Amino acid sequence: MSETVVGEEGMVVAPHRAAAESGAEVLRAGGNAFEATIAAAAAIAVVYPHMNGIGGDAFFLFAEPGRAPRVIDAAGAAGALATIARYRDSGYDAMPGRGADAAATVAGAVSGWQLAAQISESLGGRLSRHDLLGDAIRMAREGIVVTRSQARMTADNLDELREVGGFADQFLVDGKAPEAGSRLRLERLSDTLDHLAHAGFDDFYRGDVGAAIAADLAEAASPVVRADLVSHAPRLTEPLSLRLEGATLYNTPAPTQGIASLIILGLFARLAVKRGEGFDHVHGLIEATKRAFAVRDAEVTDPADERDLDRFLDRGWLDREAHGIDRLRATPWPVGDDGGDTVWLGAVDRNGLAVSFIQSLYWEFGAGLVLPRTGIVWQNRGTSFSLDPGALNPLKPGRKPFHTLSPALARFDDGRTMVYGSMGGDGQPQFQAAVFTRHVHFGMDLGEAITAPRWRLGRTWGEQAAALQVEDRFDRDVVAALSRAGHDLSVIDQAYSDDMGHAGAVVRRHDGRVSGASDPRSDGAAVAT
Repeated sequence: MSETVVGEEGMVVAPHRAAAESGAEVLRAGGNAFEATIAAAAAIAVVYPHMNGIGGDAFFLFAEPGRAPRVIDAAGAAGALATIARYRDSGYDAMPGRGADAAATVAGAVSGWQLAAQISESLGGRLSRHDLLGDAIRMAREGIVVTRSQARMTADNLDELREVGGFADQFLVDGKAPEAGSRLRLERLSDTLDHLAHAGFDDFYRGDVGAAIAADLAEAASPVVRADLVSHAPRLTEPLSLRLEGATLYNTPAPTQGIASLIILGLFARLAVKRGEGFDHVHGLIEATKRAFAVRDAEVTDPADERDLDRFLDRGWLDREAHGIDRLRATPWPVGDDGGDTVWLGAVDRNGLAVSFIQSLYWEFGAGLVLPRTGIVWQNRGTSFSLDPGALNPLKPGRKPFHTLSPALARFDDGRTMVYGSMGGDGQPQFQAAVFTRHVHFGMDLGEAITAPRWRLGRTWGEQAAALQVEDRFDRDVVAALSRAGHDLSVIDQAYSDDMGHAGAVVRRHDGRVSGASDPRSDGAAVAT
């Protein structure tokens, strides 16, 4: 079980202890929550390479004391050569998941670090990039210890990854998946991070690193070209928000599924469930999820399309939708097809700056393409595009793909601030809802709320089943009641499954005291300062 850690000044939570320690050390050195997040993000890009990396995308949802929360959208767009015609001519009926053709979008994560560093400096942040990236550089050079999840996910995906350019050289041992506990050195990635520490984060797009990236992508025949890197920029924008009794909840706007997270909690609050962990609690959240996903799948697209998502957070709309939920029976649910692997990080500093952050390659190891000059693993976020020009999210150069990434933040009327989130594709808003309702609605200790058995409606990528899945620690009476209600349910043979996310949360009280917890399903930690 995850323990709730308590601190007096600040805290960092991450799904790998080394990343949490890197961020906490920055706080101890006088850094702020932005600086701690950058340090943790760099460290976890090294020690959890199957889950995330600097070849992926990122989002920051942050709140300064006394100011409205804001969002850094560091998602990259489709490359100049990423056209439907190109893929159709190559024989594709859908976007590929692996290889150079899957590496179809710019990696935006480092641009998010850059903008976060600029905002940090305006708030008094003074630590150097070497201070922030030092741990990541050292760990990549000395070698990382392969975690259980990295070993398992490498083995599970070995057949489709072993032939992708650069993957075997960097992540396999004698052509086989590494054993948990073995050590892998990531020297090229270390050199790249060291260069960024000297030259600045912008070098990733418009400097020597950018030139090396573009050359490798061109040799691999990726549709992303140098001009795409040069023109990329992160976006500072406003979050979506939802007012509930006693709190205001925030999440990220399009192109993310943040709207789904807020709809789930808005609908559930209207059901007025009295007791946690029973049928009413779980069934209510599942039924709310179905309605939230219907909106998400019909509405969320590139933010340039300017769709009004706020109307789905209107009190009247939520009232009507909640009234339509059958409290006793499961409603039919269409098959979804999303998944992904990601990391969520949370940081709060002594001054109350709170950051909810998420960084991802999308699938395990993304496209699997490892760029030889830089050691960067490139994402496959473009897989969420459609090759149907009439679809909601059609492939087109310069378009941003749909994102499952959606870090969460809540401000309570009593002065508390909570940052929380999880990896897990379609599961992200569901895991957020489970943790939030357990802790906030039903008073469960934060560590217990994260540890408690979880469920997931939907399927991870590559799976055919789309049933409601629950961990085998789930209360058998609740499982039976869900089945009787008509849920297509399966109990997975795992007590703590990676498929149920790696969640985390930090809560700061009005007096500055902080508490937090990480997920026992991960290799993470909550580290207080």
